[in-house]
Amino acid sequence: MDRRLDSLTGARFVAAFLVFCFHVATLGLFAPETGVSGPLTLLTKSAGTVGVSFFFVLSGFVLTWSARPADTYGGFLRRRLVKIFPNHVVTFALAMALFAAAATPLPTVLANLFLVQAWVPDPATFLSVNGPSWSLSCELVFYLLFPALLALSGRIKRLWWWAGGVVALIVLLPVLGSLLLPAEPRFELPGTVLDGQSIYPMWLVYIFPPARLLDFFLGILMARIVLSGKWIGLGVRPAALLAVAGYTIGLFTPMVFTVDVVTVVPLALLIAALATAERQGASTLGGPVWRRLGEASFAFYLIHEIVLVLVRATVGFDTQLSLLPGIAAVLVALALSVGLAFALHRWVEQPAMRRWARNPVPAPVA
Repeated sequence: MDRRLDSLTGARFVAAFLVFCFHVATLGLFAPETGVSGPLTLLTKSAGTVGVSFFFVLSGFVLTWSARPADTYGGFLRRRLVKIFPNHVVTFALAMALFAAAATPLPTVLANLFLVQAWVPDPATFLSVNGPSWSLSCELVFYLLFPALLALSGRIKRLWWWAGGVVALIVLLPVLGSLLLPAEPRFELPGTVLDGQSIYPMWLVYIFPPARLLDFFLGILMARIVLSGKWIGLGVRPAALLAVAGYTIGLFTPMVFTVDVVTVVPLALLIAALATAERQGASTLGGPVWRRLGEASFAFYLIHEIVLVLVRATVGFDTQLSLLPGIAAVLVALALSVGLAFALHRWVEQPAMRRWARNPVPAPVA
């Protein structure tokens, strides 16, 4: 069976672009008279969280889809570490050199470098240096546990029941977090959807690696469902409409529920629907352009916030722009982010994989 999933590779860029849009909204780039900032902040409320949740569910799905019985734990882990660390180290060093070094204590620097920052419930740590890299803390845990989770999933007979149980735990987390964790301190990020949100419940549902492991395991279960012929036959179009509905609902729910609860099921269904359609010969977002963008999406995800900070610094942190200059600044940031992402993919990520990922197992981009 052909295990390439070009549609999901292309969809990765869509998810990364949503994260980009969310971070654009946090810049405070547009002057009040443009009427852009308020609607942009509202419309992108779900964007960053949807993008991250998509990556986490997708990671479990494609690793399960591409797993080979003969693979070893050491070989698998080596390939995954070689996949994430070269781009991470380069973007970490770039962020440190450009703006983070002077304001980042050594323990925080080391936590970022070794990807353990998400374990610390302090935004000064988990959002420090290169902010998006917190999600790699979660991915690192996923990779360490994947062989055990894959073996567990192989013994499960009632896959849909287990998937429902995982979703129930995801729904329960924000309820427990809001009830049991302190409401103080709160984020102080004026003009963003996080401003005034309680830090500890948000950290639990959005950042904490064991909590996000639920998304990853849901992806594993969805892959098992498709591969075992237990898929319900939901098409790509209705699945995409469900994802849009979940995104829209997330614009109006409390942020702890927007993070994952209202979108994780539609995203899991969409991933499975895209994979099933491609398996049957109908590829969506699988063309050459989308595939190349998807292949560079990991690098785009890691570089885009650095570019946005530099564009904001160039404009002036206290300067707000009228409509057309603001749009121009965003387009420049997007073009620079895409260009640098392709450079990182070609000259950092691919050479590292060729050199150190010995005997790679063919797989879709994960």
